[in-house]
Amino acid sequence: MKRTRVKDWLIGAAGMLLVLGVMAVILWWSVSAPAGGGEAGPVPSPTAGAGSPPSAQPPADLREDEVWLADVALDAGTLVSGTSTLRDVRAVGQDVITSPDGLVAGRLTVDATVPFEAVASKLGDGTVVSSADGGQAMVVRTVTILGREVRVTATGTVEVKAGKLVVEPRSIDVGGPDFLSDATAAVVRRFVTIEHSIEGLPDGLVLQDVAVQGDGFRANLRGEDVKLDP
Repeated sequence: MKRTRVKDWLIGAAGMLLVLGVMAVILWWSVSAPAGGGEAGPVPSPTAGAGSPPSAQPPADLREDEVWLADVALDAGTLVSGTSTLRDVRAVGQDVITSPDGLVAGRLTVDATVPFEAVASKLGDGTVVSSADGGQAMVVRTVTILGREVRVTATGTVEVKAGKLVVEPRSIDVGGPDFLSDATAAVVRRFVTIEHSIEGLPDGLVLQDVAVQGDGFRANLRGEDVKLDP
């Protein structure tokens, strides 16, 4: 399944955090002594930094067979799941509960870069997608019109529509006189319009924002009550 690898990765990382937490507790007990059991002076309590948020509290109905994590942050340079490739991935989960029934994040935010080549491959062989001036994206591809091949260059702004990454051309150039480009633009527009769904992530995440950067489209996705298990 497309999402199996990323889900396994998230589950494994969460398990590692739990192991590290248990090791930290064991280390603390080994280097400390019960209160009042020695001559050491009082230890001052730590002071929260300015603007620190109040400590999160576990749910009151947490079962004995469940483990609660206030927040979990995971990073990956590259994430590949099925036919989907993402780079510079950062996932932050809050109110995460693991149980025999699975792993669920009360809130999950994912920031990731969709490489230009991943989007270009969905449009057809020979297509090139890149960044353009003014935060726009550029699409260059060859299309066949009336039995003739035409090299088309289109630029447009990126936005989110119905949960998809969309780039609609604002300008289309097929070379030659302006009147030729204008007459051909309506015909080739659909060939250089991008509508890309971000795959390879758990169900329940919804694309919120997207921007063009030097190596791809930087996407922000968020969701609530997101199941992370297969």
